[in-house]
Amino acid sequence: MFFKRLISGIGLLIVAVSAFYIGSIPLAVLSALVSIIGLFEFYRALGLDKKNIAYLGYIYSLVYYCLVYFKLNQYIFFSIIAFLMIIFAIYVFTFPKYKTEEISLVFMGVVYIPVLFSYVYNTRTYADGKYLAWLILISSWGSDTCAYVVGSLIGKHKIAPVLSPKKSVEGSIGGVLGAALIGGIVGFILSNHFVNIGSPAFTCAVSCGIGSVISQVGDALASAIKRNHNIKDYGNLIPGHGGILDRFDSMIFTAPAVFFAIYFLG
Repeated sequence: MFFKRLISGIGLLIVAVSAFYIGSIPLAVLSALVSIIGLFEFYRALGLDKKNIAYLGYIYSLVYYCLVYFKLNQYIFFSIIAFLMIIFAIYVFTFPKYKTEEISLVFMGVVYIPVLFSYVYNTRTYADGKYLAWLILISSWGSDTCAYVVGSLIGKHKIAPVLSPKKSVEGSIGGVLGAALIGGIVGFILSNHFVNIGSPAFTCAVSCGIGSVISQVGDALASAIKRNHNIKDYGNLIPGHGGILDRFDSMIFTAPAVFFAIYFLG
């Protein structure tokens, strides 16, 4: 199991790093694919995957990513409202086929996964995006690693005993400080390559610190949903890791956190 997890983890990292490095179509396609698979896993966990209404979520996700890729930002808010109106109309005209909770969760799933995860691609489209996009990986996977190491060494105080009994306050702080330190070092080393960032080391450090805090919320949210619905993993697509949501749960929250942190700090 260890070697299976290690090999699949390395393969996943290679794919992610390659897409982040190239950007453009490969990253947009990968982001859309991860989002739609993640949305399917979310709907399945909630018992919505076999409902016809779920297909609207998948279709809208593709439409949304097309708008993002072609930079039709002026239509994005309209498209979200239109999607909400359509599923409400279906709810009304097919009543009582669907429950209010099902309609709400279909909409929530789209905002939670495809919309939030699209900020991976959005961050890469910044003027300095080929460097800034790495902050998302640092804030999620790098933070997880630092939190695990610190928690294993000195973790004593449980941060959420019922939801995540193995995670500690010390580990959480270690994850934030570790991500901020790595981000600061990356910003310092690459400082001469940035064009639109005034203080690269400071901006990268703070962005990674903020991203780490938010990533832990995303990780806890995914765990809470699994516990509420009595499932161990969202899927088995990634050997040894589970489903897409099991591996990208923190990055879903980290991406918009880093994007907006850079926006306000840069």
